[in-house]
Amino acid sequence: MIYVVFTEPESPGNIGFLARTMKNFGLTNLVLINPCPIENETWFQAMHAKDIIRERKTYSSLEEFRDSEGIDFLVGTTGVAGGSHNVPRIAVKPEQLRESVNFNGNIAIIFGREGNGLTNKEIELCDVVVSIPTHEAYPIMNVTHAAAIIFYELFKKDLTFHVEDSQLASKIEKESLIYTMDQIIDKLGYPPHKCRNASTVFRRVLGRSFISAREAHTLKGTLRRIKQRVDAYKNE
Repeated sequence: MIYVVFTEPESPGNIGFLARTMKNFGLTNLVLINPCPIENETWFQAMHAKDIIRERKTYSSLEEFRDSEGIDFLVGTTGVAGGSHNVPRIAVKPEQLRESVNFNGNIAIIFGREGNGLTNKEIELCDVVVSIPTHEAYPIMNVTHAAAIIFYELFKKDLTFHVEDSQLASKIEKESLIYTMDQIIDKLGYPPHKCRNASTVFRRVLGRSFISAREAHTLKGTLRRIKQRVDAYKNE
């Protein structure tokens, strides 16, 4: 199941526009995080997507939404892609996201505030971040325009109607992998900021891979052996 999440929307009209864009591409599950009030403008801009507005869910934070709905995979969006000095915001393009998505489970596509987007803390919650390349003269897109591009890329793969049968790793299985990797990183003597960056990079690589449950099991066994070898080396 795909959830479209609008974080702290500031304009009632944009909520309606987003619902309308969702319906264009067969998406129906709208989640609002700490939103502005729903007003007449919302219903007017939604046009034939008023049912999406009526059936929306509202939460006070991304963490509450993630835990309440059992989300397996979080896709963050940003107009400010990171580089070597901003690891959490290193992003893929929409077409790369489309080519990678192939799993069973609950996925959330998270859009930020119209003015400031998603915070670094919110970005760090995500398994992968997507950014749309734009011209440097005006790089930041309207949230609903960005949503249309991302939804279109996913729709080209017919993601909302056809999901392959391969059983992909669950959120619990992926978190277990990340925990084991964090244990290894902890033992390498890195300063705290490098530990955080290394953990974030591993989480993002894991997110972009969309690994199967079997692959996760095999990788966890390998990481455990590495941890055992590191422990043995440190005890010599």
